[in-house]
Amino acid sequence: MKSTLVLFSIVTIGFISLTGCKKKGCTDATATNYNSSAKKDDASCVYGPTITIIGSSDTTINVGSTYNDPGATAVNKDGSAVDVIVEQLADSVNTATTGVYYVNYKATNANGSATAKRKVNVIIGKDNWLVTWDVTSNCGTTSFPLSGTPSVTSGSNANELVIDNMFTLLGGTAFATISGANINMAEQTVPVTGGEIIFTGTGTMTATGNIININYSYDNTIPLIGGQGTCVATYTKQ
Repeated sequence: MKSTLVLFSIVTIGFISLTGCKKKGCTDATATNYNSSAKKDDASCVYGPTITIIGSSDTTINVGSTYNDPGATAVNKDGSAVDVIVEQLADSVNTATTGVYYVNYKATNANGSATAKRKVNVIIGKDNWLVTWDVTSNCGTTSFPLSGTPSVTSGSNANELVIDNMFTLLGGTAFATISGANINMAEQTVPVTGGEIIFTGTGTMTATGNIININYSYDNTIPLIGGQGTCVATYTKQ
């Protein structure tokens, strides 16, 4: 009986010792002083700020447009506000040419810092096509007589353009499909007095959105002044 009591006392003391020796510290993994070895929280946790981007963290705008950064907000654990520093200024987003840019935000309190990043994609969009263009080319004045001042408007869907006044004197309407900076004119026919002009075209807009180069293949069936061939036209934004 005496031996049993002694053994019980030893086990009890050992259990109490083990329990009492649990390492204390911050057990919240979101705290800046989180201690992965701590087994018992001692209420010592401290927290850096939480930062939130205003609006989308992945923004897309057209080249040539104006970019106004919405900014970000930050708060402490208790909800009080923390100042946010824009580490890369909004004007670092170069809207003059296509590319991927970033705006970086940082907030700091006595316990640490938080950062966030906004991605800004500057692309060629449909609005970049719907402007006034001046046309120069080596297409000739009779076989493929492109007008120097065509009218480009939106088509029946988001990817279609309608080009009126396609040819000098002859007028005509052409249709094109766009995909970002690329343009495609599937084979089409413009009827004119005495014949027709059959043509296709493919081209690309520059990264600055102000020039389009289109390669044309054509077959002009008008007697005497017609012909077949290829040529290149340059459309310059006005």
